[in-house]
Amino acid sequence: MGKWTGKKVAVLYGGRSSEREVSLRTGAACADALRTKGHDVALVDVDTELAARLRELRIDVAFVALHGRWGEDGCVQGLLECMEIPYTGSGVTASAMGMDKTVSKAIFKALGLDVIEYRAFPPGRAAEIRASDLPFGVPCVVKPAGEGSSVGVQIVKDAARLADACREAARYKGDVIVERYVKGTEVNVAVLEGKALGAIEIAPANEFYDYAAKYTAGTTKYYYPARIPEAHVARVMAAAEVAHRGLGCSGVSRVDFIVAPDGTPFILEVNTLPGMTATSLVPKIAAGLGLAFPDLCERILDGAALKA
Repeated sequence: MGKWTGKKVAVLYGGRSSEREVSLRTGAACADALRTKGHDVALVDVDTELAARLRELRIDVAFVALHGRWGEDGCVQGLLECMEIPYTGSGVTASAMGMDKTVSKAIFKALGLDVIEYRAFPPGRAAEIRASDLPFGVPCVVKPAGEGSSVGVQIVKDAARLADACREAARYKGDVIVERYVKGTEVNVAVLEGKALGAIEIAPANEFYDYAAKYTAGTTKYYYPARIPEAHVARVMAAAEVAHRGLGCSGVSRVDFIVAPDGTPFILEVNTLPGMTATSLVPKIAAGLGLAFPDLCERILDGAALKA
């Protein structure tokens, strides 16, 4: 029996970010899973009336199934703290730091993790960014600092296309980040309650694991366990635990890496609210350990707490 059995659970989903559609799928899947475990669940689509809705429903605990801005960045977590409603996942500070790549990269460097060489530019400078501004030149990867799910991310191989890619990234929240392009194996690690569960390899049909590859079934191959040497798996899992703890994360996170051929685990980001749909990676990793999806969701719910 779960810690919150008999209590009113709100699964917060949808929201107003660029990842709304994925969040709707995550929330529906998690709500179904929690109901199979006997929980009294209300699905709540998050909008500006969220506080009134939670009061009206007399919610005891919130299962946060949001992605992107206003959900994964500490905003909703702050509201729940003020309302004294325990919630799943990371607190305000860890969520905000995990969502902002400029901040999280600085923390990863301070933690001694391997960070790909990069430069951050204010959005207002996007149209002027040239290859000569980059010590590593092209090819490079351009991404917005404040979005998840590879929204606005592009690989630039031709210097003439750099300004366009930077302008596109500047449409989203935060700085424009330009990274040196590193060829390696894409590996994601699921971390639950501070412990790495496993490492999964991603082999996208396209050049990299973009938004379409993440959320369109059949476009990407997954290998669990990852097809890299055991010593490299151990390194990447240890690095994921350092990142999770270093940001102060709670509950479940997914830490994304490019593992270079020599085994160097270059950290890309920590997802403090990873996807939980049929094609999502954390449930795939948990299943590989024999942890069924409803049990995983209940474990996450059991960890709900106030963090402030």
